Amino acid sequence: MLELDATQNAPADLIKDSTDAQFPKDVIEASQTVPVIVDFWAQWCGPCKTLGPAIEAAVTKAGGRVKLVKIDVDANPGYAAQLQVQSLPTVYAFFQGRPIDGFQGMLPPSEIDAFIEKIAALAGAPEDEGLTAAIEAADQMLDEGAAADAAETFAAVLQEDPANAAAYAGLVRSYLALDDVDQAEAILNGAPAEISTDPLLEAAHAQITLAREAANAGPVTDLQAAVETNPDDHQARFDLAIALHANGQAEEAVAELLELFRRDREWNDGAAKAQLFTIFDAREAKDPIVLNGRRKLSSLIFA
Repeated sequence: MLELDATQNAPADLIKDSTDAQFPKDVIEASQTVPVIVDFWAQWCGPCKTLGPAIEAAVTKAGGRVKLVKIDVDANPGYAAQLQVQSLPTVYAFFQGRPIDGFQGMLPPSEIDAFIEKIAALAGAPEDEGLTAAIEAADQMLDEGAAADAAETFAAVLQEDPANAAAYAGLVRSYLALDDVDQAEAILNGAPAEISTDPLLEAAHAQITLAREAANAGPVTDLQAAVETNPDDHQARFDLAIALHANGQAEEAVAELLELFRRDREWNDGAAKAQLFTIFDAREAKDPIVLNGRRKLSSLIFA
């Protein structure tokens, strides 16, 4: 049974005030399982004082299918700036670690309810248990190195459910494991339009990008020597990060990209930041490498 917060008449932890420091936990991590609505507001904002209670009521009505996080932008300007919040109130919806929808300004209560209901529906009804079991089995095959068998199973799932994002992403990963990047990309390009922006497929796209980069990666030892000789050789450091990632050293690759960003965030049109996001997108959002990397990048951005 849900514990009730008497001050808000809502389940505890369903609605909370947060900060830039807590944003990765309260929004990014929490949205892996439940959509999180983020309300950016300020004390001086009149419409915020009307919108806030309306969103709280709609979130409470949703019965735990969404959460609400409130950010006072005057006290916490970091993520508001990163998300390019230019007027208040601004509302973003996050799911599986990404902003997926939002709006600015005041809405009628009926439209707020509809927005919350649409976001809540992303959690979805349970998938067919048989297909879910098949996907889990294929994932295990892939983890155990049986990529060809996994590909057959993912393909069989797609015969039953042609718009199954998990199966499409699994099939892409299977062909990447088989070192067939071209086929992996062809499969991804053939995904139905309605799932093309699914986080699983966006992760698959990032994995393909990294696989193509890995094919052209230089020798790690030579690049390390170049960076040690000239720490300001940004191209060498960037190439080192790509080589490290291709060598399975993702954490070390992220560290080099963070150092490059610290030294010159604008180098090559922000290549370090873009490459970091590619690595983050290719991995699960709850991966410690992603969580730690995002926190460190945020600290550098807002330092």
